[in-house]
Amino acid sequence: MASMLKSLKLLTDPTRLRILLLLDAEALSVADLQELLGMGQSRISTQLSQLKAGALVTDERSGKHNFYRSEMGPDLLKLAKEAAKEVPEVEKDLAALRHLQRKRRDKTRAYFDELAGRFGRDYVPGRSWKGLAEALLKVTNQGVVADLGAGEGTLAQMLARQAERVIAVDLSPKMVEFGSELARRHELANLEYRLGDIEEPPLEDASVDLAFLSQALHHAGTPEKALLQAFRIVKPGGRLVVLDLLQHTFEQARELYADVWLGFSEGELAAMLEKAGFVDIETAVVDREPEPPHFQTLLAVAKKPA
Repeated sequence: MASMLKSLKLLTDPTRLRILLLLDAEALSVADLQELLGMGQSRISTQLSQLKAGALVTDERSGKHNFYRSEMGPDLLKLAKEAAKEVPEVEKDLAALRHLQRKRRDKTRAYFDELAGRFGRDYVPGRSWKGLAEALLKVTNQGVVADLGAGEGTLAQMLARQAERVIAVDLSPKMVEFGSELARRHELANLEYRLGDIEEPPLEDASVDLAFLSQALHHAGTPEKALLQAFRIVKPGGRLVVLDLLQHTFEQARELYADVWLGFSEGELAAMLEKAGFVDIETAVVDREPEPPHFQTLLAVAKKPA
């Protein structure tokens, strides 16, 4: 636990304060912070080292990059935001962060716009039919289901054949258009497509019995936020199923498939689910691709307390 006096001392430096407020909004790499703050790597690394020593930030490895996130408690965060009123650069920093987030979303949207209509013919990392089968075996008697980051809706269409209603959410307009057309063609009147981000899904609180995140979480700018949103929309007693890539080191996935994160370890995913509020968390590695880089599929099932 960070010392309050040491924490307050760290907050007196405007650069450290600017970094902390950015990391409170989103996990970022040193390169991201360089772009946002217009500062050199050594200066940022020095400040991050001091913040880490003061237990105000933590970092985790994803491929070649370390991603940092704020560990400020609510009281300290309130003080930091109050102090930020005296640092004029903070407003510009947050505007730059919003621009960076838009660029990331646009890159992901463009990738999936291009992919629309080619799913099933083109390779998609971790899209394992064995993995999907394992996931579907874990959940039966679905009521209202949300497929978050649905793509063209292969999974949503499978779910719609046994669920009362399925709402498929995707950030790509072309995916939504293509998936909606497939639903009409296959006469799936209980399958609805909505345009939206998995970090801000257009769904009401406690409105679904089951939520799916299938190969979508590693595209999220902030996976923790996507899981919090999944917790929000699931009814008490409802469940979340996550299918994603097991943590790997294939750095080219960022460019080839618009991936933001290089998968997750079982422990990391379980910890994020627990932090979001889920209980009865189960994880398992359910498939391994035979061809290099041998992507593995990670399955997690969790429940929202009743």
